[in-house]
Amino acid sequence: MTAPRTLTSVRLQVAYGVEQGLDAAALLQGSGIRLDSLHQQDDATIEAEQELRVIHNLCERLQDPVGHGLAMGQRYHLSSYGVWGFALLTSPTFGDALRLGLRYLGLTFAFLKVSLQERGDEAVLELGDRHLPESLRPYLLARDASAIMVIQRELFSERVPLSSLHLRLPSGNEEDFLRLFGRCPEFDSARSEAAFAIEALGRSLPQANPMTARLCEEQCDQLLARRFAQDSVAARVRRRLLQQMGHFPSADAVAAEMAMTSRTLRRHLKQEGTSYRALLDEIRRMLAEQWLEMGVLTLDEISDRLGFSELSNFNHAFRRWTGQTPARFRRGRGEDSVASNE
Repeated sequence: MTAPRTLTSVRLQVAYGVEQGLDAAALLQGSGIRLDSLHQQDDATIEAEQELRVIHNLCERLQDPVGHGLAMGQRYHLSSYGVWGFALLTSPTFGDALRLGLRYLGLTFAFLKVSLQERGDEAVLELGDRHLPESLRPYLLARDASAIMVIQRELFSERVPLSSLHLRLPSGNEEDFLRLFGRCPEFDSARSEAAFAIEALGRSLPQANPMTARLCEEQCDQLLARRFAQDSVAARVRRRLLQQMGHFPSADAVAAEMAMTSRTLRRHLKQEGTSYRALLDEIRRMLAEQWLEMGVLTLDEISDRLGFSELSNFNHAFRRWTGQTPARFRRGRGEDSVASNE
C-alpha cells in the first residue's frame, strides 16, 4: 500500500518541464490535479498514481529520460521532505540516518523500493525498480538514484565514495553519472544497486542531535499514520466511479453506498473543493485521454465505455474538457491507427 504524498514532487517536476519549454497544464492532463492547486499549502496530498500520470506526460514530451531523470533528482534537497529530511539530518550516524530514512520511505517522493544490505565489508543500497511501468522506469530509476546522492551529500557536505554502481539502464550519460555519483555505473546490469565501504555507516553526522532526531522520528510516525488513514470522501467517490466504467452510478446511489444522504455527500465534496459532477468529468476525461492515446478503440467504443448515449455527447463533453475534439486530440498524439470519426 502506497501512502498519499504531498504535491511538492509534482510541483518540482512541472516547474522543470516548464523550464524545458513544456506547457504546465499539458503536464497535468489526466492526473486530476488542477493547475491552481500547485500553489496550495504544502500539506495538500495526492495519490502516487496521480504523480505517475504527470511523470508519464513529462517523459512523453522529453527526449533522453535518463538524462532528465538525473537532472530532476538534483532538485530533491533534504528541505523538500519536511520533517523526514530533518530527522535524517539530526541522526547520530550515517547508518542511523539511512535506516530511519528507509523505515519512513513512504514520506518521500521515491518510487523505487530501496533497502540496505550489509555484505562483508560493504554496505549495499538495493534500488528495486521491477514494479515500475517500463515506460517510466528509466526516468524514475535515474531520478530517485540521483536524489539519493543529493541526500547523502547534504548529510555530510561531501560525497561518500561508491565502491560499485550497477544500474538496469542502457549505456549513456557517462559524464553526468561521473559528475553526480563519482563513478560510471555498470550499465545493463541484472539489478540496480550502489555499494560503499561499510565503515561509512558509523560516521557521525555534523548536525547530529539525538534528542531532536527522536522527536522528528515520533513526528514521522504520526505523519505516516495520518497519511495512511487519510481517505477523503472525494477519493472514495473516485474509486467507486472507477469500479464500474460505462455504468457510472448516480450521486444518490454513491451516497447510499457510503451510508450518507445525497445532501451530506454534496456538503463533504464541497468542503473538499469539488463536486460529484467534477469528479465524474475528471474520471471520464482521464480514461478518454488514455484510450485515445492507446489508439486501439474507435471513438464510438470509447464513448460507449464512458457511458455516453451518443457520440455527439462525448464529442461535446471532450471539447468542454480540453478545448478540442477527441479526433483532433488523437491526431495530435500521432495516433492514426483508428478512424477519427470526426
